[in-house]
Amino acid sequence: MGSKMFPHVFQPIRIRGIDFKNRIVLAPPSPNLAGTNGEVTPQLVNWMRMFARGGVCTLYLGNSSIDITESKDEAFQLNLRAEPGDTVKFDSIVLNLARYADMCKEYDCHASLEINHNGENTHFETVGHAPYSASSFISAGERAWAAAHGRDPIPSIEMTKEKIDETVNKFGDAAAMMKRAGMDICLVHGGHGNLISQFTSPLYNHRTDEYGGSLENRARFAIEVCDNIRQKCGEDFVIEFRISADEIAEEGMHFDETLELIGMLKDHIDIIHVSAGLHSDFQMKYMRNWCQNFMMERGFNVHYAAKVKERYPDLLVTTVGSIQNLELAEEILANGWADFVAMCRGLMADPDMPNKYSHDMPEEHRPCLRCDKCMGHLFVPKPIWCAINPISAMTDLLKDGEVPKAKVKKKCAVVGGGPGGVQALMTLCERGHDVTLYEKTGQIGGNVIDAAIPDFKVDMKDYCKWLQYQADKYAKEYGAKILLNTKATKEMLDAENYDAVIIAIGADPVIPKSIPGIDKDIVAYAPDAEAGRVPCEGNNIVVIGAGSIGMEAAVDYALQGRHVEVVEMMSYEEAFWKLRGSAGNSAREMYENIIPEKDVVLHNRTKLVEVKDHSVVCENMDTGEQFEINCDKVLLGMGQVAKTAEADEFRHCAPEHDVHLIGDCVKAATISEAVNGAFQKCLHI
Repeated sequence: MGSKMFPHVFQPIRIRGIDFKNRIVLAPPSPNLAGTNGEVTPQLVNWMRMFARGGVCTLYLGNSSIDITESKDEAFQLNLRAEPGDTVKFDSIVLNLARYADMCKEYDCHASLEINHNGENTHFETVGHAPYSASSFISAGERAWAAAHGRDPIPSIEMTKEKIDETVNKFGDAAAMMKRAGMDICLVHGGHGNLISQFTSPLYNHRTDEYGGSLENRARFAIEVCDNIRQKCGEDFVIEFRISADEIAEEGMHFDETLELIGMLKDHIDIIHVSAGLHSDFQMKYMRNWCQNFMMERGFNVHYAAKVKERYPDLLVTTVGSIQNLELAEEILANGWADFVAMCRGLMADPDMPNKYSHDMPEEHRPCLRCDKCMGHLFVPKPIWCAINPISAMTDLLKDGEVPKAKVKKKCAVVGGGPGGVQALMTLCERGHDVTLYEKTGQIGGNVIDAAIPDFKVDMKDYCKWLQYQADKYAKEYGAKILLNTKATKEMLDAENYDAVIIAIGADPVIPKSIPGIDKDIVAYAPDAEAGRVPCEGNNIVVIGAGSIGMEAAVDYALQGRHVEVVEMMSYEEAFWKLRGSAGNSAREMYENIIPEKDVVLHNRTKLVEVKDHSVVCENMDTGEQFEINCDKVLLGMGQVAKTAEADEFRHCAPEHDVHLIGDCVKAATISEAVNGAFQKCLHI
């Protein structure tokens, strides 16, 4: 019997005679696993396999260049161009694409690519010449790049009619390669400020010929691209077109005009994929509109897709943007707001999500944190993987995503019930070991419990529930013993004679005892106040520290209507980039949207000198000037320090080869280090 809970998600559809088994699509990732010459590699195929196996209907691989010699903005992206007459190169590209396509067919899944030319977003240093675009101009992104690299900005090259024709044919040739390799659908990237949208948008297109001026003229290039693909790929090939419903930038394309553009495109495409925002210009200011952070609402762009569907009911519509689970997908589809739902980060966190929901088991779904650990790898560059799905980092080593059984069953202890400890519990159980987990509190979750307190941390709340569910499940199904309210000691573990011990005891908050008045009742550790473990009354709050703990507390209380001032020793820029490293794109959300809107006062390059009964004394580190801030509560968010001394006490509670420290007790870091570290170490026990 099929799914009773999600009938619209699992409703098949046929387009141009091609069968799609459900309505869930992998929105295009860029995993940094293509070869140095832009070829499909076995590692790339194996990484994409987890999504195909997990049950989506279509896989899109992101930002595949139609000509990497002039369109390249990632270190490792696919190249879909062979020079005319270069049959060896052509055959090599098709052969490697076929390996990807054939893999997907094993799982009744459609392999596809997002084909793209990024226009002016390619830098001179990357390809050895100025980038091409609809017009010649110097973008904000180019100005920033040039300043960072100590050179003058270089204007883009306005494409001639001959260059336009050549590029149109490159799009068609790329799609034809895909079809020859066994693919039957492509995604044309016409949004986010890439080349096609540089033609359609007045922000970039300043031409006066038949490709500029009126919307009809600006749409010409996009229509020619789609028609060339249809001509070369035939009627049994599906064309999906990605668009920014609204570029958000003041002088850019806005939704009313985009609706008219879609009307011009609709007879030349099969599916319209509705996103929003711009890709990289304006120092990533509009990136939030296509890649939402955890402080933004889920289904952020669905309203655009719904209005497109209302305007053009016969056009198939894909929606995308923080659609975190299939409950939301079902609601979208059932209401007729879209025909397909695209997800990327949510599927990276749990590639098996569609299969789990098809069995009506949504509680098994591992929720994405929208922490952007994956995105952070893109420009390092490192292979992209997920903070909470450790298999995503090891798809080339673990066949079918399965944890291998251990050759010898061992008696194992896990000390600490945070995310690293729970992952260790799960992995050791799957390996076939006998596992006991010690947690000193009465609840599984560790620091995730406090991290999930603010109302805007909806993703973290779901993850905390998932950790608790998994601990209970593994106790029931694998016989793991979970000892809550039990603080493990060296003597306790020695008495049990364990074969292996995982130490995941976390970190302690930094509390500078040397500061006068730090022990007054007015002072509290920020999460203690947010959790209600200590009172936090009054309207005026001072937060000490602008890291994740401090800034999230500052935002939490500012959103409650309190007046908040933040004291931070780093400069504004240093503090921002440090926060960016731990909080992902939410750092930009805090600094550029919430802090200005809520009048949160930032005191950078400032240190706390003294705490008084109703105020704090601070010192400007550049001038030495001291000043006082009146307040009702002082909240400490100065970071955490690893509990190394306590962790070291367990070093010899089992044969030393099988004693491992993971997560914050090694170095205060992130959930990603704890989860992935636990998994990788437990694979070898």
